[in-house]
Amino acid sequence: MDTLRDVNQRTQQTVRAQAPLHQFSVPLSATRRGARLARLLAAEQLDAWDVPLDPARLLVAELAANAVLHGRVPGRSFRLTLVVSEPGVLRIEVTDTRAEALPVRTAATAAPAESGYGLLLVGTLADRWGVRLGPVPCKTVWAECGFAPPGSGSRRKDRHGRRSPDAARLSRR
Repeated sequence: MDTLRDVNQRTQQTVRAQAPLHQFSVPLSATRRGARLARLLAAEQLDAWDVPLDPARLLVAELAANAVLHGRVPGRSFRLTLVVSEPGVLRIEVTDTRAEALPVRTAATAAPAESGYGLLLVGTLADRWGVRLGPVPCKTVWAECGFAPPGSGSRRKDRHGRRSPDAARLSRR
């Protein structure tokens, strides 16, 4: 029969196993300056965690710009969250207060345009991305990308299992 101490130790081990390796979250003003600050803060945090800056920095820039452009409510902020929940997987989340303004997955158009390519960029750079609704009135647009953990000596693989030629160079930064 297990003692209370045994149960507590197992519970603590389970909690430690489920806790993310790294987590960073910050509210930012829903302005161009806030979007720029999101990119700069993300770059600093990723560097501190020895996570390659690219493509994560580009994903943060695009998701933050979309939150400012399409998810802005006067007087409300957006939230940037970075999470490394397991070695080699970075999750980027940007939460804004316009759940009714959902991103639309579109295909590349034949006619050139000045805008509208942001989510195509996210889809290309991220291994996976999507939208999570709630809590009301919020939505969270997230993207995940893999990276070679420091000291692994392996290269980053894309969503198709192919090795990225520049991952080794990026992971040394």
